[in-house]
Amino acid sequence: MTEQRISADAHADDADAQARGRALSSPLRLRVLRLCAFEARTNKELADLLEVNPGTMLHHVRTLVQTGFLAAEGERAGAQGAREVPYRATGLSWRTRIAEGSPVLVQTFLQQIEGLAPDDLDVSWLGLRLNPDHKAELEERLHALLQEFKERGPDADGRSYSLFTALHPDHNPPTPHAE
Repeated sequence: MTEQRISADAHADDADAQARGRALSSPLRLRVLRLCAFEARTNKELADLLEVNPGTMLHHVRTLVQTGFLAAEGERAGAQGAREVPYRATGLSWRTRIAEGSPVLVQTFLQQIEGLAPDDLDVSWLGLRLNPDHKAELEERLHALLQEFKERGPDADGRSYSLFTALHPDHNPPTPHAE
């Protein structure tokens, strides 16, 4: 009986992980999470901000709620007394690995910066040649720095910013050495 329960729990965990992965496979859903990170927003507010049909947005919001990425807050009265439910990001996405998610994150990043003034975008691009130990050190230190700022929480008087990092093998083959 215990083995069956463990197997069922593992299967449920696997199914939940797959559902979370699917939920994070959409640039639109990732943008919803960003918009709900620091303040709760309703389905209508999200649809207006992201310029999508409210019905489409409702589908995406429900997907994020069902997978634990968004949580409903208390109902409030909207325009003409309509019942509205605001949603806030739970922070689960920060701890969730997105399998094969790099293209989705890059696409989301490109959508997020579309229309920004050049002065509003601080971009760095650096080529490095690292051995495995130094690559691991760089990854650990970058992650630790990001985690530190995440754990601080939002500044009450702060403005929202987005940070995107990417570390990848360079398509820069070594030059053959002349002998």
